[in-house]
Amino acid sequence: MCGTALGNMVAAAPTPSNSPATAPQVPPVVRPTYQTPAPSPTYQAPAPYTPPVSLPPAYAPPLRPVRPDIKLIHTSGREFCLQGEDGYIGRRAQSSNKMPDFDLTGIPHEGVVSRTHARIYWDWTQNVYLLVDNNSRNGTSLNGKLLSPSVHYRLNHGDSLQLGQNNLVCFTVSLM
Repeated sequence: MCGTALGNMVAAAPTPSNSPATAPQVPPVVRPTYQTPAPSPTYQAPAPYTPPVSLPPAYAPPLRPVRPDIKLIHTSGREFCLQGEDGYIGRRAQSSNKMPDFDLTGIPHEGVVSRTHARIYWDWTQNVYLLVDNNSRNGTSLNGKLLSPSVHYRLNHGDSLQLGQNNLVCFTVSLM
């Protein structure tokens, strides 16, 4: 390899290169053919996100639900409306000028209703009107079931509210 003679080696005699018998046989070179890859489906970028139409823009403050008006409709047809977010059902005291928000003075059987019989108020966390019996003397019923004092009950449109013994004072709840 390095070109240094190794001593007893004899050089081979040159042979003519054009002799077919002595020429080495080289197999033909087979080259692979290049195939064009199958076309890939065209790339489509995903559509940009668009929020639903009902959502307010990001810079707008969250919308506060609208408080419906509540009306108590007596069986006589007389209607009692709540002016604010909460109020008491009862009848006015003759000895003081304090009047309940739902003043039932003058309706039939008003004597079975306490001066501050029950309280109705709007609860913003639940978005409902709630009713609480104020330890009334003759009790409060909602849809025929006697309510426990100081427990909060949900009022729904069309509920039947009864006050006093034997449910003598009856209303239908109307939410608008």
